[in-house]
Parts: sequence; C-alpha cells; structure tokens
Amino acid sequence: MTETTKTHVILLACGSFNPITKGHIQMFERARDYLHKTGRFIVIGGIVSPVHDSYGKQGLVSSRHRLIMCQLAVQNSDWIRVDPWECYQDTWQTTCSVLEHHRDLMKRVTGCILSNVNTPSMTPVIGQPQNETSQPIYQNSNVSTKPTAAKILGKVGESLSRICCVRPPVERFTFVDENANLGTVMRYEEIELRILLLCGSDLLESFCIPGLWNEADMEVIVGDFGIVVVPRDAADTDRIMNHSSILRKYKNNIMVVKDDINHPMSVVSSTKSRLALQHGDGHVVDYLSQPVIDYILKSQLYINASG
Repeated sequence: MTETTKTHVILLACGSFNPITKGHIQMFERARDYLHKTGRFIVIGGIVSPVHDSYGKQGLVSSRHRLIMCQLAVQNSDWIRVDPWECYQDTWQTTCSVLEHHRDLMKRVTGCILSNVNTPSMTPVIGQPQNETSQPIYQNSNVSTKPTAAKILGKVGESLSRICCVRPPVERFTFVDENANLGTVMRYEEIELRILLLCGSDLLESFCIPGLWNEADMEVIVGDFGIVVVPRDAADTDRIMNHSSILRKYKNNIMVVKDDINHPMSVVSSTKSRLALQHGDGHVVDYLSQPVIDYILKSQLYINASG
C-alpha cells in the first residue's frame, strides 16, 4: 500500500482533561504507533478537545485553565494540538457534535493550520472562528504565507502545524499556485481523510451503560467515524464490545491498540493526579508534565479541592 492510498487520520480526543496527564499524551503516541504498524493508516495530526464548563462534572476547573494546561502539555509536540472550539460554545456539546464539527470543517477547507501555543495570533487554531471571506483559503494578499507546490505536496503526512493538503473524498479541488497570474494551475490527487475518536477503554465501557449515551449518537460515532481505543488497567475490550449491540454491529470500526498491556501510562489518570496534588504526593511528577505542575501550583488549582 503506497503513501497516497493509505487512509490519512486525525485523532480527536474529547474529555475533561482535568488536568491533562502524561497518560493522555501517551495515548496519542501509542495510537499513532499502532495505526502506522497496521500499514493502512498515516496519522497526520492529533486534536485535544477539552469539554465545555457546563458539562457539570464535580471539581471541573474553568476551561480557561484547562485549555492552558493542555497547551502546555503539547507545546513540544509537532503533531498534537489543542482545539478550543468545544469550550467556546454557548453550552456543552456532545461528542458526536464535536466530531461532526471537525468533519464539516474539513469539508469546507482545503488545508489545515493548527497554531503553535506560542504563536496563537499568527496562525488560526482549527475550529476557531475566522473572518468570513469569499476567496479560497489559499488565495490571499500575503505572499509570504502562500503555499508553494512543494509545501503542499511535501507536508501532507508530516504535521498539522504546517499546511496539509487534505480534502473531502467527494469532490476535487483546483489549487492555484503562486504563478496563477500566468495562468498556471496545479491539480492534486485526492487523499482519504478520516477523523477517528481516540479514547480509553473506560469510555468504550460507558457505551454499555443503558441510557447514558444517545443511541443515534453512538451510531454516528462508531458507524460513521470510528474509534481507536487504548486499553486501561488491562481492560477486556472484547468483553466490553460484546455487551453492546451497536459496538458489536460496528466492531470493524473499532481499533484496539495492541501493545504493551502493562504500559506504565495505562494506569495514569486525572483523578490520581488530583489526589496526588491534594496530598502533596511526590509521585505527581509521574502523572503530569512539569509545565502543567508549575501552572497548577501557580494558579492554586486542585490543591484544596475534594474528589
């Protein structure tokens, strides 16, 4: 299977990230490594989407803090970025609606630019409202930011911090290069792009709780998008899937990461991190990155909280 025939994937993780842990970042890394090993996928980016404040979970700190902690946690990653769209909405959004938002966004644009945490004003964060324009996304008056043919062709699988040539599979687009005034146009072959929900086995297990999830949403999440599951605490994912008719129905759309079942990060959780912070436990450095710990201490988060 050639690079152009492999499915290009963006991994999307929704959650509280209260706070974001080393385990969350490792979840992205493990999923990417596994998908690459299958030989069927190229992961071109990862998106962390923190939940809206109105989710109502006890002990959930403001999205303002959670967004900053997430940005600090991924600041050295060249492929994982934080998306604020979910937090910026008027109210809580379902996981299904977040997936649909990103899918619709991909349909509307011909390239993806995710900002670096240190340069939020220079490049738009994917999902952040942009000024409406009737011009194609690649046509603007700023010559220095126009993508050359080499940029577009060369950056497809590298990183979402650069321009990526990604398009919906339904229709073709014509990209006008910097010599457009000379009548030169360039066409690029379509690539298949999928947004997959990345989650731990605990979220997969929640699908089996009657009434917790809207069944129509589950059909869309698993049937239309697909899930990449990173097992936690040696969970039996086959047993979990057999408990849900929808999970059984779309079993082929559920990819379970099969690596080291005793991976040290598989037991790390936000709950353990908060408890370690409250009790002054030195093991907190095993759960959280130092920039996140520094921000928590500076902002006095979780220290006097309960749960």
